[in-house]
Amino acid sequence: MEDQIKNFISKLIGYAVQRDISAEKLLRASNITIDELTASKNPLTAKQIDDAWFNAVSMTRDNLFGLHFGESLQLQALGIVGEIIKTSRTVGEAVTNAAPLAQIISASVELRIFRDDHHFSITFVAANRDWAQDITEIQTVDLLMVLVIHELDGLLFKKLYPSSVSFARSVDNLVEYERVLRCRPEINAKTTQISFDIAYWNERIIRSKHEHQQVLLLEEGLWQNTHVSDQALKKRIYNYIWSNSYLKMVSLEDIACNFNLSPRTLQRKLKNEEINFQQLADEARKNLALMYLKDDSLQIKEISTMLGYNEVSAFIRAFKRWTGTAPTDYQKKCSSRSKKT
Repeated sequence: MEDQIKNFISKLIGYAVQRDISAEKLLRASNITIDELTASKNPLTAKQIDDAWFNAVSMTRDNLFGLHFGESLQLQALGIVGEIIKTSRTVGEAVTNAAPLAQIISASVELRIFRDDHHFSITFVAANRDWAQDITEIQTVDLLMVLVIHELDGLLFKKLYPSSVSFARSVDNLVEYERVLRCRPEINAKTTQISFDIAYWNERIIRSKHEHQQVLLLEEGLWQNTHVSDQALKKRIYNYIWSNSYLKMVSLEDIACNFNLSPRTLQRKLKNEEINFQQLADEARKNLALMYLKDDSLQIKEISTMLGYNEVSAFIRAFKRWTGTAPTDYQKKCSSRSKKT
């Protein structure tokens, strides 16, 4: 458990680095040493964990840090999804099996599952009655709520939209919460809860594509380097596009909000580095396509959808522009080479 908590804090620091915060500065402010985080067998203290949250919010100047961190993080990166898939066949089983694992992120928030004839709901119950006054508790609940939605996406490999979302507290910036949670939240409600149509409960999870998601997260050590804070913005944006593309290609607007910038400011900063968002997205699409096509079990239409193309013909044209060859020909060449070896 302690190793998993340290892994989670490493991801939190890694995300702060992506937001142009020095890992060394964040660790020092939180009284955490590299040795404590990576080598020592001693657990982090509750104060160190709280301080990591507090300082990340403060240094990024993002009061919605937990919301945005959740948007960028997959449970796959925490090593949890594999265990859920092993023990689950359906969304309902996965949600039920995943609920106790919330303690990996926070021991102070419990996930409870309810269902009726029309909906199933995940309720977030904080042990501290005054949690809505605690910045760490607020950030943690926000993070867990986003992870629930995004990981249901990952189980079915399609975007799910909640039937309702409610918070047992007031919420600033409802527009941003609605963007991330895909539903306009009710505030000052009795419970903090997300509800989905019951039709999803018995849907079978898709196991086959989780291998590709894992490859994306491990490629080039993404999310592993928490010590480099001087990466160019274009590299950090590219890494974000890459590691979050297992389900869809993210938009300029989504990335700008996640980095707490306006789309115009993000484009201006990239222009200063002599590149634009579309060039980064195309580069990510190209490299993802080359990787996916090495797997002859994936159909061209499937790869096209995974890369965000509405029409297969658009993907074929783009791939020919990138490589001078058709994706089917490239896939056949890769398959032929693998058989020879």
